[in-house]
Amino acid sequence: MGEQFCFDHDDLFLQFYFLKFINNHVAQLQSIQNQLIQAEKLASLGELTAGISHEIQNPLNFVNNFSEISMELIDEMNEEIKKGNTEDANAIASDLKQNLEKINYHGKRAGNIVKSMLLHSRVAGQKEPTDINAIADEYLRLAYHGQRAKDKSFNAKLNTDFDPNIGKINVISQDIGRVILNLISNAFYIINEKKKTAIASYEPTLWLRTSRTGNEVIISVRDNGNGIPTAVLDKIFQPFFTTKPTGQGTGLGLSLSYEIIKSHGGQVKVDTKEGEGTTFIVQIPTT
Repeated sequence: MGEQFCFDHDDLFLQFYFLKFINNHVAQLQSIQNQLIQAEKLASLGELTAGISHEIQNPLNFVNNFSEISMELIDEMNEEIKKGNTEDANAIASDLKQNLEKINYHGKRAGNIVKSMLLHSRVAGQKEPTDINAIADEYLRLAYHGQRAKDKSFNAKLNTDFDPNIGKINVISQDIGRVILNLISNAFYIINEKKKTAIASYEPTLWLRTSRTGNEVIISVRDNGNGIPTAVLDKIFQPFFTTKPTGQGTGLGLSLSYEIIKSHGGQVKVDTKEGEGTTFIVQIPTT
């Protein structure tokens, strides 16, 4: 009996330390995974930087220009008031009001761009009523100017079709923005690469579409690139898998996008034809 008791005790002792060993390594792997995901988020934030600097300059230019014009109009209005020309002074005041409305509009535009950047950099967020069309339009512009900043020769035809009846849906806005940015950036990369080897008549084109069907919102990103080879199609959502050259992709963008949409109860589908292009279809439930 004594020998049997010692054997059971040693067996439990080994099991305890084995489980402790496994748990420690699982915790380490989870920590590494979280760090890699955060690194991918920071990488996508870097993708935005060039686009943001370009996009934010435009509304700031408007604010500066209309402010200068408005200051000149105030001087003119004061002169007309001194002369007693009430009608001319009122006309100038009307112009001033229009200028202030434009300053207000472009100031808010700059603020929204900064807000997009800040939202994108957050580690986590909460679901909130979100205008999918506004996010899609915003990230399309930022991704385009970001690609242009990396390659001055890049040009593409952009086609958008946003369903005005979608309304706002409850999602984590920065995460959905991250997905849209990733899909558009990938498409830009693919059509830009094709342009380098395609015939002269080839026109790089991207289609961005949103729609609502019942209790589901659909976002589709389509390109006229070379498509995805059948041999690797089942790997594209795997972590670390990338068809880009070393140093040009982490291999986490699509897998992270897949997990984000999955966490929203949705799914990501892909429709591709070699030599003709690819369409990524994101489906998000509204309930």
